[in-house]
Amino acid sequence: MTDAPQLYLMTPAGAQASALGPLLSEVMDRFPPACLRIRGGAEEDELARLADMVREIAHARDVAVVIDDHIKLAQRHGLDGVHLTDGPRGVRYARQELGDDAIVGAFCGNSRHDGMTAGEAGADYVSFGPVGESVLGRGGPAPLDLFQWWSETIEVPVVAEGAITRELVQQLSTACDFIAIGPEIWAEDSPTEALAALWM
Repeated sequence: MTDAPQLYLMTPAGAQASALGPLLSEVMDRFPPACLRIRGGAEEDELARLADMVREIAHARDVAVVIDDHIKLAQRHGLDGVHLTDGPRGVRYARQELGDDAIVGAFCGNSRHDGMTAGEAGADYVSFGPVGESVLGRGGPAPLDLFQWWSETIEVPVVAEGAITRELVQQLSTACDFIAIGPEIWAEDSPTEALAALWM
């Protein structure tokens, strides 16, 4: 557990590679993330184009890239791993397919049990959320005390995501390893300035 969480950056859901490239480079040059996650929502051929572009931008900056759920795309396009959006169920399979060196993360909503199951199955990190008011996830928001308990009890790194605000960044800063930001910035006129308002 580090003193300050690291930035875990997510692409916009359904993003077009051609439109995203310059914006993504600008954001990452100003705020280097620890990891970059390609979110789903696009057709597979567009996701493939996105994977190639994002990999080039991220790997040039020594940033790992994971993709939502698509194990085959991760393999085919030289990504660093997958982020499983359905909790712990696919962790063992993803690990088996991608190997020991790949990153396998699991989104576990607000379920301590799912998080522990994912960790036991070999997940490299677990994410909980939403932490703010959001339609993301199953059930209610993930409470701050879940992150506090996890960081004190479990060694597997934890990510906070979903409806992040500046206030939540401050509250979570001692209780999680990574804070995932994406939807909060991409709809704004300047994603870089929107991130600065949340993160600095």
